[in-house]
Amino acid sequence: MTTFFTALSENPFLLMALAAGFAASFASGIIGSYVVVKRIVSMSGSIAHSVLGGMGICLWLRRNLGLDFLSPLQGALAAGLLSALLMGWIHLKYKEREDTVIAAIWATGMSIGVVFIALTPGYNVELMNFLFGNILWVSHSDLVLLLSLDVLIAAAVAIFYRRFLAICFDEQQALLQKLPVQTLYLSLLCLVAIAVVLLIQVVGAILVITMLAIPAAIAGTFSHTLSRMMLIATLLGALFTFLGMYFSYELNWPPGATISLVAAVFYCISLVRRRTA
Repeated sequence: MTTFFTALSENPFLLMALAAGFAASFASGIIGSYVVVKRIVSMSGSIAHSVLGGMGICLWLRRNLGLDFLSPLQGALAAGLLSALLMGWIHLKYKEREDTVIAAIWATGMSIGVVFIALTPGYNVELMNFLFGNILWVSHSDLVLLLSLDVLIAAAVAIFYRRFLAICFDEQQALLQKLPVQTLYLSLLCLVAIAVVLLIQVVGAILVITMLAIPAAIAGTFSHTLSRMMLIATLLGALFTFLGMYFSYELNWPPGATISLVAAVFYCISLVRRRTA
């Protein structure tokens, strides 16, 4: 452990990576709690995988048209928000089953991404980092974006906490209270998309659902109030990130996958604890 702390003090890239992980843990703890309570984990997974389309398009535009100001992360954010709104709109307007909409958005987003990746010349190592996660690749501008999105999430939840709480637990009661249920539902999905983009920086698009759902799922076993669940989930996310970074450094494993494995181990321990309690 001493060696790891020494590396943190001597390596600014490692320290920045840890800061990015803590920033993502805040988003996963807050939004992940809503995701678990609302039971839209599968929908979150669909958003996470559909962002491949936006990343592929931005990478193609940058390489082929010289639009250097575009980055895969910006494409991921745009695609995530679009997927969330489209998924919610189809579900609300056409009363389509959520699993059908999830499958359609999931497949379409990934297909678009695969097509544009194939059309982009060269080996796309940058995109591979976003897919499988490489927290050590986080730049100063990425960290600023992560913190800005965290502030946005915190502000939205602070303002709409009770309204989001109402639609998560009882939509019919929320309708009777004349709350704008559809607007709140779409807004919540947009916050999920933002959280997904935050977590992509840490564990990658493929493993993002791990950090979005597991800390909140474990936290739910320790608390019966949403606010406390959010706090515990945030702390757990930070713990998983720290331990994952530590084991990744010591064992020379991929950071994103190691963080996800640490979260999975703790989830298994949580299941055993509940079974023996």
